[in-house]
Amino acid sequence: MQKLNFPKFSFRFKNSENKVSIFDIIRKKFVVLQPEEWVRQNCVHYLISHKNFPKSLINVEKELVINNLKKRYDVVVYNTNGTIHLLVECKSPSITIDQSTFDQIARYNLQLKADYLMVTNGLNHYYCQMDFNQSRYNFLKDIPTYTL
Repeated sequence: MQKLNFPKFSFRFKNSENKVSIFDIIRKKFVVLQPEEWVRQNCVHYLISHKNFPKSLINVEKELVINNLKKRYDVVVYNTNGTIHLLVECKSPSITIDQSTFDQIARYNLQLKADYLMVTNGLNHYYCQMDFNQSRYNFLKDIPTYTL
């Protein structure tokens, strides 16, 4: 897989039926390794090992309904009180992150109400903190490290 702009992590892979799968430590199962999945797995490992988010607060690829349409978010990190701390949108490295990507995560966040947003294609990462009073997001250099 393509080298990404994340630290190097150790992953478990398996090959079956001519498909390579990667072990997802959150879902506790092997998933087919596609370019977006490669970004998602690197991002999850980054959040755990470099930002100190507990695995128990991370959720991956769950369905939500927006305007009667079924959508799937990539990664959510919860606060201990059950509210959402961070919403992450992962794209394949071949996808350029543009305004439509931010529009997508903003639509998801209308329902999820995360405090922070992260958009990544594995090569470029963008971080925002929500300002719900002003109905906008403020760009950050990085997301804060997890603390209790």
